[in-house]
Amino acid sequence: MVHKIQQGRLILASNSPRRRYLLSRAGLHFEVIPSTVDETAMVFEDPASFTQALSRAKAEEVAAGHPDAWVIGADTIVVIDGTVLGKPKGMEAARTMLRQLSGQTHQVYTGYTICCVGLNQHFTDAVCTAVTFKTLSAEEIEWYIHTDEPFDKAGAYAIQGLGTFLVQRINGSYTNVVGLPVCEVIAYLIQAGVVQLREGGA
Repeated sequence: MVHKIQQGRLILASNSPRRRYLLSRAGLHFEVIPSTVDETAMVFEDPASFTQALSRAKAEEVAAGHPDAWVIGADTIVVIDGTVLGKPKGMEAARTMLRQLSGQTHQVYTGYTICCVGLNQHFTDAVCTAVTFKTLSAEEIEWYIHTDEPFDKAGAYAIQGLGTFLVQRINGSYTNVVGLPVCEVIAYLIQAGVVQLREGGA
């Protein structure tokens, strides 16, 4: 049997319930210390650079106060035809976003940073997943926005929730669309020695 052994303290610099769920499902033990970085102050250049810069700012802010810990920061955005779709501020905004996504392929970018100040370790990258929506009827859009699920989600949908019925196919990481590319995060933690895989008895 292979055992996963975690070395050191791990902090998630995000209050996202989706990121907490993903890391828990991956068997990691971590604390949650949300970043207070002002996301609106970040200058947008391109999706990958933008999400990486935000994830770095979030991780570094929390890591500064916890130099002994490994800190994970992340930021996710939805992009269609070069336009960034944030979290809708109301029903009309959600309706507009879903109409825009209907029958089209969009991109979900998540930038992530893993750092440990005390060890002078720092890694930042971004993952992109292409998501194709089915063509949505007006009735489907109205039903979905009345579930209240869209309103704290970039792009006005949750692939892991009721919004799963909107998605026809994806090309790339599913967990990236949820909010954190778990495969890549775990791969780095193993490479850095934070997580070790060892064989042993039951």
